[in-house]
Amino acid sequence: MDWLPLLSTLAGAAIGIVATLIADRNRWKREDAAEALRLRLEIYTQYTTAVKLLGETLRALAEREHASDGARTLALREAFRESGISVASERMWLIAPQPIVKASNSVYHCLRRICEGYVDGVAVNSPEDRARWEARGKAAARMRRLMREDLNVGPLSERHSPLLDDDHHSAP
Repeated sequence: MDWLPLLSTLAGAAIGIVATLIADRNRWKREDAAEALRLRLEIYTQYTTAVKLLGETLRALAEREHASDGARTLALREAFRESGISVASERMWLIAPQPIVKASNSVYHCLRRICEGYVDGVAVNSPEDRARWEARGKAAARMRRLMREDLNVGPLSERHSPLLDDDHHSAP
Protein backbone atom coordinates (compact mmCIF):
# COMPACT_ATOMS: atom_id res chain seq x y z
CA MET A 1 0.00 0.00 0.00
CA ASP A 2 1.26 3.45 -0.92
CA TRP A 3 1.04 5.84 2.09
CA LEU A 4 2.06 9.01 0.27
CA PRO A 5 -1.37 9.84 -1.26
CA LEU A 6 -3.06 9.17 2.10
CA LEU A 7 -0.58 11.37 3.98
CA SER A 8 -0.95 14.10 1.36
CA THR A 9 -4.73 14.00 1.70
CA LEU A 10 -4.54 14.10 5.52
CA ALA A 11 -2.02 16.96 5.44
CA GLY A 12 -4.25 18.91 3.04
CA ALA A 13 -7.29 18.31 5.21
CA ALA A 14 -5.39 19.42 8.33
CA ILE A 15 -4.18 22.58 6.59
CA GLY A 16 -7.75 23.32 5.45
CA ILE A 17 -9.16 22.81 8.93
CA VAL A 18 -6.48 24.98 10.55
CA ALA A 19 -6.95 27.73 7.95
CA THR A 20 -10.73 27.68 8.50
CA LEU A 21 -10.28 27.86 12.29
CA ILE A 22 -7.87 30.80 11.98
CA ALA A 23 -10.23 32.60 9.61
CA ASP A 24 -13.19 32.00 11.96
CA ARG A 25 -11.19 33.20 14.96
CA ASN A 26 -10.17 36.38 13.14
CA ARG A 27 -13.78 37.01 12.10
CA TRP A 28 -14.97 36.51 15.70
CA LYS A 29 -12.32 38.92 16.96
CA ARG A 30 -13.40 41.56 14.42
CA GLU A 31 -17.06 41.04 15.37
CA ASP A 32 -16.22 41.30 19.08
CA ALA A 33 -14.24 44.49 18.51
CA ALA A 34 -17.08 45.99 16.45
CA GLU A 35 -19.63 45.06 19.13
CA ALA A 36 -17.44 46.55 21.88
CA LEU A 37 -17.11 49.77 19.88
CA ARG A 38 -20.88 49.90 19.31
CA LEU A 39 -21.49 49.37 23.03
CA ARG A 40 -19.05 52.15 24.01
CA LEU A 41 -20.70 54.50 21.49
CA GLU A 42 -24.10 53.73 23.02
CA ILE A 43 -22.82 54.31 26.55
CA TYR A 44 -21.00 57.52 25.62
CA THR A 45 -24.10 58.84 23.85
CA GLN A 46 -26.30 57.98 26.83
CA TYR A 47 -23.92 59.74 29.21
CA THR A 48 -23.34 62.89 27.16
CA THR A 49 -27.09 63.20 26.54
CA ALA A 50 -27.80 62.86 30.26
CA VAL A 51 -25.15 65.51 30.99
CA LYS A 52 -26.68 67.95 28.50
CA LEU A 53 -30.29 67.39 29.59
CA LEU A 54 -29.45 67.56 33.29
CA GLY A 55 -27.58 70.83 32.81
CA GLU A 56 -30.51 72.38 30.97
CA THR A 57 -32.95 71.11 33.60
CA LEU A 58 -30.89 72.42 36.54
CA ARG A 59 -30.59 75.87 34.97
CA ALA A 60 -34.31 76.00 34.16
CA LEU A 61 -35.25 74.97 37.69
CA ALA A 62 -32.85 77.49 39.21
CA GLU A 63 -34.38 80.31 37.13
CA ARG A 64 -37.95 79.31 38.00
CA GLU A 65 -39.85 80.75 40.95
CA HIS A 66 -40.53 78.21 43.71
CA ALA A 67 -42.98 78.36 46.59
CA SER A 68 -40.11 78.04 49.07
CA ASP A 69 -36.43 77.27 49.35
CA GLY A 70 -37.42 73.74 50.36
CA ALA A 71 -39.47 73.31 47.20
CA ARG A 72 -36.53 74.57 45.13
CA THR A 73 -34.17 72.13 46.87
CA LEU A 74 -36.57 69.25 46.35
CA ALA A 75 -37.05 70.07 42.65
CA LEU A 76 -33.31 70.37 41.99
CA ARG A 77 -32.36 67.17 43.79
CA GLU A 78 -35.24 65.26 42.24
CA ALA A 79 -34.16 66.44 38.79
CA PHE A 80 -30.66 65.15 39.48
CA ARG A 81 -31.97 61.77 40.67
CA GLU A 82 -34.41 61.37 37.78
CA SER A 83 -32.04 62.55 35.04
CA GLY A 84 -30.60 59.10 34.40
CA ILE A 85 -27.06 60.38 34.90
CA SER A 86 -26.41 57.98 37.79
CA VAL A 87 -27.34 54.95 35.66
CA ALA A 88 -25.30 56.29 32.75
CA SER A 89 -22.37 56.91 35.10
CA GLU A 90 -22.51 53.34 36.39
CA ARG A 91 -22.46 52.03 32.83
CA MET A 92 -19.37 54.18 32.19
CA TRP A 93 -17.68 52.72 35.29
CA LEU A 94 -18.36 49.20 34.00
CA ILE A 95 -17.41 49.57 30.33
CA ALA A 96 -15.32 52.65 29.57
CA PRO A 97 -11.52 52.82 29.74
CA GLN A 98 -10.07 54.39 32.89
CA PRO A 99 -9.26 57.85 31.42
CA ILE A 100 -12.84 58.22 30.19
CA VAL A 101 -14.27 57.04 33.51
CA LYS A 102 -12.15 59.64 35.30
CA ALA A 103 -13.21 62.39 32.86
CA SER A 104 -16.91 61.46 33.04
CA ASN A 105 -16.74 61.36 36.83
CA SER A 106 -15.29 64.87 36.78
CA VAL A 107 -18.26 66.08 34.70
CA TYR A 108 -20.66 64.32 37.09
CA HIS A 109 -19.14 66.09 40.09
CA CYS A 110 -19.23 69.45 38.28
CA LEU A 111 -22.97 68.98 37.75
CA ARG A 112 -23.35 67.95 41.38
CA ARG A 113 -21.61 71.21 42.46
CA ILE A 114 -23.88 73.22 40.14
CA CYS A 115 -26.95 71.56 41.63
CA GLU A 116 -25.78 72.09 45.21
CA GLY A 117 -24.89 75.69 44.39
CA TYR A 118 -28.45 76.32 43.24
CA VAL A 119 -29.75 74.53 46.34
CA ASP A 120 -27.63 76.91 48.43
CA GLY A 121 -29.14 79.90 46.62
CA VAL A 122 -26.44 80.73 44.06
CA ALA A 123 -28.03 82.95 41.40
CA VAL A 124 -28.01 81.91 37.75
CA ASN A 125 -25.26 83.79 35.85
CA SER A 126 -23.61 85.02 39.05
CA PRO A 127 -19.80 84.87 38.99
CA GLU A 128 -19.88 81.73 41.17
CA ASP A 129 -22.45 80.06 38.88
CA ARG A 130 -20.52 81.01 35.75
CA ALA A 131 -17.30 79.59 37.23
CA ARG A 132 -19.05 76.28 37.93
CA TRP A 133 -20.48 76.12 34.42
CA GLU A 134 -17.10 76.95 32.94
CA ALA A 135 -15.52 74.09 34.94
CA ARG A 136 -18.27 71.77 33.68
CA GLY A 137 -17.69 72.93 30.11
CA LYS A 138 -13.95 72.28 30.29
CA ALA A 139 -14.47 68.88 31.93
CA ALA A 140 -17.08 67.92 29.30
CA ALA A 141 -14.82 69.03 26.45
CA ARG A 142 -11.99 66.86 27.83
CA MET A 143 -14.37 63.92 28.25
CA ARG A 144 -15.69 64.23 24.69
CA ARG A 145 -12.15 64.48 23.31
CA LEU A 146 -11.21 61.24 25.08
CA MET A 147 -14.40 59.54 23.90
CA ARG A 148 -13.74 60.56 20.30
CA GLU A 149 -10.19 59.24 20.54
CA ASP A 150 -11.49 55.94 21.92
CA LEU A 151 -14.02 55.69 19.08
CA ASN A 152 -11.32 56.57 16.52
CA VAL A 153 -13.31 59.44 15.04
CA GLY A 154 -10.68 62.16 15.43
CA PRO A 155 -10.73 65.52 17.18
CA LEU A 156 -13.11 68.41 16.64
CA SER A 157 -11.86 71.88 15.82
CA GLU A 158 -14.45 73.65 17.98
CA ARG A 159 -16.04 73.37 21.41
CA HIS A 160 -19.48 71.90 21.90
CA SER A 161 -20.50 75.00 23.87
CA PRO A 162 -18.77 78.38 23.77
CA LEU A 163 -16.80 79.52 26.79
CA LEU A 164 -18.46 81.93 29.17
CA ASP A 165 -16.87 85.33 29.38
CA ASP A 166 -17.77 88.80 30.63
CA ASP A 167 -19.23 89.94 27.30
CA HIS A 168 -21.12 86.80 26.34
CA HIS A 169 -23.52 84.97 28.66
CA SER A 170 -23.96 81.57 27.09
CA ALA A 171 -26.30 78.83 28.17
CA PRO A 172 -24.65 75.59 29.25
